[in-house]
Amino acid sequence: MKQIESFDEGFVLALAPEFVLVIGLFTLMIAPNVGNATFRIPLTQIRVPWFFGGKRGLLSSDPRLPGLLTTVFFTLAFGLATVSFVGGMNKTQIITEGGSTMLQIDEFSRMFELIFFGALALASAASVNRLPATSRSDRTAAGLYNNRRQVDFYILLLTTGLGMSIVALAQDLFLLFIGLELASFSTYVLVSFIKESKEGTEAGMKYFIVGSVASGVGLYGLSLLYLWSGSLQFADLSVAFAENGMEALPLMALGMLLVGFGFKVSAAPFHFAAPDAYAGATAPVAGVLATASKAMGVLGLLRLLLVVASPEATDGSAVWLVALGVLSVVTMTWGNLAALGSTNPKRMLAYSSVAHAGYMMAAITAIGALNWEDGHVDMSTDAALVVVTALIFHLAVLVCFKLGAFLVLS
Repeated sequence: MKQIESFDEGFVLALAPEFVLVIGLFTLMIAPNVGNATFRIPLTQIRVPWFFGGKRGLLSSDPRLPGLLTTVFFTLAFGLATVSFVGGMNKTQIITEGGSTMLQIDEFSRMFELIFFGALALASAASVNRLPATSRSDRTAAGLYNNRRQVDFYILLLTTGLGMSIVALAQDLFLLFIGLELASFSTYVLVSFIKESKEGTEAGMKYFIVGSVASGVGLYGLSLLYLWSGSLQFADLSVAFAENGMEALPLMALGMLLVGFGFKVSAAPFHFAAPDAYAGATAPVAGVLATASKAMGVLGLLRLLLVVASPEATDGSAVWLVALGVLSVVTMTWGNLAALGSTNPKRMLAYSSVAHAGYMMAAITAIGALNWEDGHVDMSTDAALVVVTALIFHLAVLVCFKLGAFLVLS
């Protein structure tokens, strides 16, 4: 295992996919504004090209440019993550000067990044000709607005991808929460991005309100965990849970964090905003919510429950197994029953997504179920490996299946 500090040798290479997204953000801010502007040197008549502003060229004024650039950057990030994963990468940790591990790049995190980047690349490519746009010669206020706001949509997509990458790499619960919120706030805006749609605006508002409440509850749980253990590092929390996991304070904090992650995976009863959000958003955005956003929530649950909350404790301290098991049964049952009475295809797919969240939570519960009997503890590692592999495969298939289904419906 290799440990490096920020901006040490190998830092940029280790985080190459993330730096590609950051470069993409700056490129989207600059490229659509490139023109023939000049500025005059003071006290002279000499004018020097500035290239930022003025009359834009044919390429920079094309409303499809932001979408094409975003697709290229997501594809490049996907390619770099693939090379890193396939090339037999070494586990790399990004540490602070004090020795705390903030980020960890390994095969597990790279697999989830491939899911995130793949889904977002497909959504970006599918959105190129879907947003309202007019001819470049249209100088009306409405025409300029429609063409100029193209870049805003794709900046939000890139920000979503960056937040999801942070969630995949984080080794600190607060940093994971920061990445979760960075991605979440972007998706709130993306759901209601088409302001001309009353349905989309209402859906975005509902999604924002419910998501904000869930995030607030999760943040309070985060503060309780810090109050209890004095650290939010996964390694420190894991030791604390193994020693004193049955105390009331950490169990209360764990329950609050389950509320926050339950909203991200659309688990019942935290799913009420999901059908409206899926139905009101554009098809590519709804596809991202059903695939990449759900994978982000599942990853958060895996980090919280399997890394932090000590499921291998045979004394029964992993009480989350019972709560998550009940929640998974309710989620998969309600998702399927609610879909039967739905007449809107998008809402039907939304309820299907709720049911899939139940299936995945049941799989997470199964990982720790063998540990309730002492004789089965030795089987836990192999069982966890098999179930997590199946979960990742399920999420990868969802990217093709769910995203494709939403695009076909549109």
